[in-house]
Amino acid sequence: MKHGKKYIEAAKLVDRAKLYDPDEALATAIKTATAKFDETIEVHVRLGVDGRHADQQVRGAVVLPNGTGRSVRVAVFAKGDDAKAAEAAGAEIVGAEDLVARIQGEGFMDFDVAIASPNMMGLVGRLGKILGPRGLMPSPKAGTVTPNVAQAVTDAKAGKIEYRLDKTNIIHCPIGKASFGAEKLQENFTALLDAVIKAKPAAAKGQYIRSCTVAATMGPGVRINPAKVVASA
Repeated sequence: MKHGKKYIEAAKLVDRAKLYDPDEALATAIKTATAKFDETIEVHVRLGVDGRHADQQVRGAVVLPNGTGRSVRVAVFAKGDDAKAAEAAGAEIVGAEDLVARIQGEGFMDFDVAIASPNMMGLVGRLGKILGPRGLMPSPKAGTVTPNVAQAVTDAKAGKIEYRLDKTNIIHCPIGKASFGAEKLQENFTALLDAVIKAKPAAAKGQYIRSCTVAATMGPGVRINPAKVVASA
């Protein structure tokens, strides 16, 4: 894979043979963020589990103390008082049958987070094949199926992110923008890793955090010492 000049220059700032402490890794990732836009800092954590087994799934959500640095458009499936509460909390899109029909018929997908009240899931379930592959299907584990839709909207706006294993047993999550600075990113990093560690399945054996890497959107990965991840979370 060929890389551009900026990536090659940024890569010189990273010692590939080194396992960094989290604070040093985040400071280094910020230095590699030289694009003209405010790059996102992402965390990639490989876990010692086998996600093919139901009892080794790792999934949940956490509100980052300093948010994600991006505005989030929220869609809520609700009726009556729940719909009014969602609108009052700042949801951009609120609907029921009409919203389901719009997504099915028009391919409407102009939102970043989907939330549903429990009594709407019979209806929302029809959208599984559309929302599921995009990671937008409301879920009780992620706190996006809840009787308190207003709180869920508030959390989403405040920087709530969902974490879940991919097919290679890696969790990929944004923890903020390079402009946040190392201290705020460290707080977000710790909140995320603390949640992931607490979500360790009872069936997981051996080393849980196998590897951890942070990287800016356009930058190289900076490897973190897994032992220090556990200590900092």
